[in-house]
Amino acid sequence: MTDQHPITPPPELVRQWLEDSAEDGAFGISHYIATQAARWGADQQLKLDAKWLDHNALNEAHLKIAPMGDALKEAMRPKPLSLKAQALAIVENLGICDHLSPENERIIREALESLSN
Repeated sequence: MTDQHPITPPPELVRQWLEDSAEDGAFGISHYIATQAARWGADQQLKLDAKWLDHNALNEAHLKIAPMGDALKEAMRPKPLSLKAQALAIVENLGICDHLSPENERIIREALESLSN
């Protein structure tokens, strides 16, 4: 195939996705690969957008405080909260609700188990 789209994932990456999703059955594999491909493509576009911003936005030295591309990446791909931060947020919200969901219980349990004695 010579007419490949510029943000087509490399074959090695697709093979890795197949290995990662092998136990999920045909639909699970398709869903997982589609999700990973969408994420990968969005990340490629974000890199290009950030590069463009760094070269074209606020070129005046007195206006440019930080590279705009890095700010865009941080805004579009925030880092997930740590287990500890998730557990603390859940504990803070316990006064509002009467029970813990199974997911919240799992988060608190994992956070507590990760702490040293």
